[in-house]
Amino acid sequence: MALAIFALVAGFAGWVRVAPSDPARWHVPVPKAENRDMAGGVIRVLDGKGDRLSDLDAIIRDTPRTRVLAGKPEDGRVTYVTRSKLWRFPDYTTIEAREGDLLVHARLRFGQSDMGVNRARVAAWLERLDRG
Repeated sequence: MALAIFALVAGFAGWVRVAPSDPARWHVPVPKAENRDMAGGVIRVLDGKGDRLSDLDAIIRDTPRTRVLAGKPEDGRVTYVTRSKLWRFPDYTTIEAREGDLLVHARLRFGQSDMGVNRARVAAWLERLDRG
């Protein structure tokens, strides 16, 4: 029985590391333009800061274990994958300039709760953006 449980955990851990990230699923418009905390993510709206998209892009690209999944600042939308250090769980963050505002949507892929990881990561990014 213990071997079966170990095999399931190891199989899931392996899948998490190699599961493909489909840009068509993750590189989509931010769903609602209002600040919102969810069990698996966060949405933030920075009123009047749409012109800071490139600045936030640079901050996010500087984050360990983060890569661009799709888009570029010139497109007005960029989506990133940030992986957790130990298990390599992927979290997806989309930033978007819309109607003069800067929108941020960070969310998990696996599970139902990220235990505040995305909220803390986005808060740190936005703090750096405010300092810069």
